[in-house]
Amino acid sequence: MVRKLAILSVVAAVATGAVYAAWKGFSREERSLYKTAEVDRGDVRTTVTATGTVNPVTTVQVGTYVSGRIIAIDVDFNSPVQRNQRVAKIDPAPFEVKVRKAEATLANARAALAKDLATLALKELTWKRYHELFERELIARADLDQARSEYEQARAQVELDQAAIRQAEADLAEARINLQYTDIVSPVDGIVVSRNVNVGQTVAASFQTPTLFLIADDLTKMQVNTAVSESDIGLVHEGQQASFTVDAYGDRRFQGTIVQVRNAPTTVQNVVTYDVVIAVDNPDLALKPGMTATVTIVTAERRNVVRVPARALRFHPEGVTSEQASARSPLTGSHRVWVLREGRLVPVDLELGLQSETHAEVLRGDVSPGEQVVVAMERRGSESGTTTGLRPLPGTVRFR
Repeated sequence: MVRKLAILSVVAAVATGAVYAAWKGFSREERSLYKTAEVDRGDVRTTVTATGTVNPVTTVQVGTYVSGRIIAIDVDFNSPVQRNQRVAKIDPAPFEVKVRKAEATLANARAALAKDLATLALKELTWKRYHELFERELIARADLDQARSEYEQARAQVELDQAAIRQAEADLAEARINLQYTDIVSPVDGIVVSRNVNVGQTVAASFQTPTLFLIADDLTKMQVNTAVSESDIGLVHEGQQASFTVDAYGDRRFQGTIVQVRNAPTTVQNVVTYDVVIAVDNPDLALKPGMTATVTIVTAERRNVVRVPARALRFHPEGVTSEQASARSPLTGSHRVWVLREGRLVPVDLELGLQSETHAEVLRGDVSPGEQVVVAMERRGSESGTTTGLRPLPGTVRFR
């Protein structure tokens, strides 16, 4: 009898311990909290980020062909200009003097020609008379030769006079053109972006003429010159869409299209980049030349596809071996995620398509929009602690 009581006592103790252990295990499991995210439909896109500078599509540097003192400026910053409109004036007085000198030189050359033409006519008549006299043996051969020589000299002088007239005409034309160049005009329709000259300033024309004005052809059409690193340039192609922000407008995002990927590299401190040109409309003139742009280029995109959060691909529960976590199914290029179904954590293998930093496209796999996939796990610091967005799992992990 005593022995039976001892056995019953041991059994009761074991049962009590089992119940307590079960309760403790359940309590620990209660404190295992899983953060989930929803499988949904949406867009998946991969991007390349870079920085660039906003510039006008076309800018024209306006200089001067002649040297002189600026006596008038007709435009200022942001002034609209038309083709051949005067933007500045150089003092024309010295050039007017040169024109008058060239006109006088031309007049002298023409007068000299008229005089030498008369001399030529006289020398020609004298030579013909001497020729008749020589035929009649009234003068010596030397006299005839002298008359012919004087005639040839007179004819050569006329040719020199004609050449001098052509030279004087060219000098006069050049002087008149230089006088016209004292009016500095805009070569295009556009807007004055910068002005680098003031009234009274002396400008000098040289092999590298100074830039007096910078005129943008059309500020409603802008471009962003972006430096893309050599590691990303293979993903960038003409026709791709891009968006960018500038500091002046905070969260406003401007849209553009890549129109050129230039082959010439730029190397700065051993970092190689390539210039990518993005065309962008600027109807409200919000974008200004020289603004710094933070650019995002869409290199690939899938629209309205089933997608899972990228964080779900990096999660596996505690107690799961690396072999189980990395196990692969016959699906090509499969990845494993953990789905909550009826309070249980179920591993599901997926064949993925396009993957971005935030989402992955699901090509094949047993998941549907609306299901919850686990992206993280935490434990409560105490039984009374709570964590927002995390849910306790009383069930067990099931593998398949």
